[in-house]
Order: sequence, then C-alpha cells, then structure tokens
Amino acid sequence: MMEADWRLAKKTEALHIRAAMIQAIRGFFMRKNFLEVETPIRIPGPAPEAHIDAIPSDGWYLHTSPELCMKRLLAAGYPRIFQISRCFRGAERGFRHMTEFTLLEWYESGIDYWRMMEVCEELLIAVAHSLGHKGDMTYCGRKIIMRRPWERLSLREAFRRHAPLSLEDAVERDRFDEIMVDAIEPNIGTEGPVFLYDYPVALGALARAKQTDPTVAERFELYMGGLELANAFSELTDATEQRERFERELTLRQTSGKAPYPMPEPFLAALSAMPESSGIALGVDRLAMIFAGSESIDDVVAFTTEDL
Repeated sequence: MMEADWRLAKKTEALHIRAAMIQAIRGFFMRKNFLEVETPIRIPGPAPEAHIDAIPSDGWYLHTSPELCMKRLLAAGYPRIFQISRCFRGAERGFRHMTEFTLLEWYESGIDYWRMMEVCEELLIAVAHSLGHKGDMTYCGRKIIMRRPWERLSLREAFRRHAPLSLEDAVERDRFDEIMVDAIEPNIGTEGPVFLYDYPVALGALARAKQTDPTVAERFELYMGGLELANAFSELTDATEQRERFERELTLRQTSGKAPYPMPEPFLAALSAMPESSGIALGVDRLAMIFAGSESIDDVVAFTTEDL
C-alpha cells in the first residue's frame, strides 16, 4: 500500500473551504435566476490581446477566458449567465499565478459597471457569510472590512496619490504594470476591498468608452486583502470599434514578436445583437486563498503543474 502523499493531505482544510465557497457562489447566482452555462475550452482563437498569451492546442487554442462564447450567448438572448471555468494562459506562473486556473465569469444585460460593483459586493459578502465570516476578516495581516459600500477609487486618482508619474505618462512610457505593482497595489485597499475604476481605453480592449470622458474605459478591478481579484467592464457592443481595437492589439503582438491570433469573426458578427450589459471575471483560486488564509495559490488547488 502506497504511503499517503503529504503534499496532498495537508491541503484538506483548504480544499474543503474551496468546495464550500464554490457551492455558495452557485447558490447566490441560482437565487438571482442566473443560468449556469458551459462553453468550449478549446476554441479557434482567443480575444486578440497583446499581453495575454493563449496556449496552442492542435491548431486551435485553450481559451484564456470564456468571455467570447458567453457574450455570444448574451447576444442570443440569455440575459443573466454565469460560468465557473478552467482557463489557460501561457507564461504565467508564480505564487499568485498558474498557467491553468479557475475563473468565475458572469454577465448581465441592462446594467453597467457601476451596478456590477454592487453585485460583486453582494456576492462576496454572501459567500463570506456562508463560510462563517459574519464580520470583518483579515488576510496576510491586512484587515478586510466587509461593510458596504466598499471604496471606489479612480485609477487616475490612485496614480495622483501614490505614483511617481501620471497615469498618462505611465501608459505612454510602457511603465504601467511596473508602477501598479510597485506603487499602487501596496497602497490601496489597506482597510477593506477597493474598486479601482476608469482605466485608459488602451487598457480596456473589450470595454465601452465612457461618454463623459472618452479617454477612459468603463472598467474596474477589485482588490481585496492586497490581491487583484476581479476585472470587469461595461461591454463594448460596437463591432466596428471592437474590430479596430483587436487590429491594434494584433499589431502590438506582431511588433513584440508574439504569435498572431485569428480574428474572432463569429464574436464580432454577434456584437450588433448584444444588449447593453456588463461582465466580470473573478479569480476563484485567489478568492480561495483569501478565505483559506493562504499566501500561495499552490495551497488552494489539489494539483499544481509541478505535481503531475
């Protein structure tokens, strides 16, 4: 008889927490009359984005997100949908990243990114309560005040407060990611979750531009306990503009020596029928890290790539 693998055995508590968390997520959306859907993991091509690398699979690709197929369902008349899906991205491995990971995505027609922030609050508080967290929480020494409303902070204001240069200069000099990691993320959400909103249009490839300020996209990211947990936006439904943005992203991929992707024509064809809506991708593994009190993503998944 083989001796038990201690690396798997020591994850027992975390995996129970993860399972209960996923059940609570499903219960929340069922109560709100969302339809749970499943879409293909292997697709002809992902959304063309310069900084996200899909993993090839026999001439097609493993999806980096289920969003293209889910938005086609929105366009076909499904007003509230969610999915808990395995996703894949190349060259992503670290204590908060895996090349194979789990995303929760949901989409709702008739709402914008402001309302999506409220739904996000409702979901995470409901999940916390189901796991026995009735009050505030702590994660890796950071207090997480769970009372609503959570802080809303524009990205431009965050750069004004904490960065050595403006948001516009950071994007122009290709230092945005560096400054986010070094200057912004350590200084936001120190008392509770924070929605960081209104990203430059160049950083929101599938997001609608803001009518009152077309230089920014109606996009937000949620930070909780110091972790970037979710990415959301009001959906862009103009097929012509979306195609132009994809073409710019493909050009960026080409100039940086990355493989091009085929244009997702079925998705673009469906955009004209897609209603005003908002969608979000939330990292299930990272949420499990918070509720399990784990600093490494390896602790909240049964197997890592290195275990196989």
